[in-house]
Amino acid sequence: MARRYGSPIAFLFSGFGWLTLASFTGLALLISMILGAPLPPWVRPMHVHASLVGGALQTAMGGFLAALSSPSPRHTTPHLHPAAWLALNGGTAIMVIAFGLRSSEGVGLAGLVVLVTSLWLMRALWIQSQHSPSSQRNRSYFTVCFVTLLASFMGGAVLAFSLVDQFHGYIRLAHIHLGLLGFFLLTTVGALHGLLPDILQTPLASPRLTRLVLIGMPLGVAGLIVGFLNGSVPIELGAGGFLFLTVILYALNQIRTWLASSHRNHAASDHLLIGTFFLLLTIILGILVGINNLSTPPLIPFGTLHLVAYTHMTMIGCIVNTAMGVLSHQIPLLLSTLRVASNKKRSPYQQRLAMIMDRWRAVQISSLNLGTMGLAVVAALTWNVPLSSTSVRVALWMSAGLLLVSFVLFLVKLAMAWGMQPDKPAPVSS
Repeated sequence: MARRYGSPIAFLFSGFGWLTLASFTGLALLISMILGAPLPPWVRPMHVHASLVGGALQTAMGGFLAALSSPSPRHTTPHLHPAAWLALNGGTAIMVIAFGLRSSEGVGLAGLVVLVTSLWLMRALWIQSQHSPSSQRNRSYFTVCFVTLLASFMGGAVLAFSLVDQFHGYIRLAHIHLGLLGFFLLTTVGALHGLLPDILQTPLASPRLTRLVLIGMPLGVAGLIVGFLNGSVPIELGAGGFLFLTVILYALNQIRTWLASSHRNHAASDHLLIGTFFLLLTIILGILVGINNLSTPPLIPFGTLHLVAYTHMTMIGCIVNTAMGVLSHQIPLLLSTLRVASNKKRSPYQQRLAMIMDRWRAVQISSLNLGTMGLAVVAALTWNVPLSSTSVRVALWMSAGLLLVSFVLFLVKLAMAWGMQPDKPAPVSS
């Protein structure tokens, strides 16, 4: 049975490893831009695909596998061969290297490897979900998530192999937004309806709000994608407003659930709720950007640096917070199940692991999110002072330092949890 629990851990650890690598690369891109010595343009797609394919996609797969794994011997699930993990990480690595070599064919072939591996994992998840009544209720919702992921991969293949050059811009928009909005956003919202109550040990405050969100969220995302493909700002604004109202209902349900719980002091729930805040903030900023683009020229100048700050509200504020929240909850559960066969002896060990993941919680969470907001401050300063000014550079280095502190602390905790064995006494709390 232990083998069944090894796969989720491998996906979660390597997914966060890719997110960390991508985050450091992103900081290097930003620092080089502000210092006036920008890195080559091919570094940016390396950074984006390492973050989304290696990081967010793999973390999502690991989270699904962890959520659907059952310790009951009656619920046998197909063994996920290590080849799935190797293929996903190998395909991502080849894709990133191919971007560096500027080989579109290499990117396309690596994308096909990731696509086939994702289909393999989806099949396994579909089989496992048959043993989970709660998962069966949301199967249609997550089917939409996976269909949009496959559509995004297909768009990426069309771009890589230059199959339809005359529609390159439209296909690129579809590729990006089907993956980011259609899969990552919808998956995060759907998964957190089940994960947060598990962390808080209390049911969702309103099942009715849950149903409204799971119906409204795909509709809002579909409207946004139609607006992007048509280049229609009014459609984008209408869909964005609808999506904003839906996320408000989602956030309200999450906050009410958190307030009703007596188990609120956890890094996992803090990260997930803050990720929801950044999701709301990103949608608001997106609506403001759309309104700004209605006039020619735009009312407020919006350049590359402002776009970087806006997108990283989602990349770091939402995706990284969510990944840290998922790992903070799942790693103690998975490691204790993997290493301790007895249910009676498992609970104390799991609690010790949970204490490690909750350690330095205030420093870790505040540094991550202050660093993320600092990126917005850096971008906002450029409206009034030159890019080379001291104030911009001070804000940049402060933001980078805060983000590095959070990532290093979290990586240290993951290493400590992995090294903590069931037969060893718990370390002295710092």
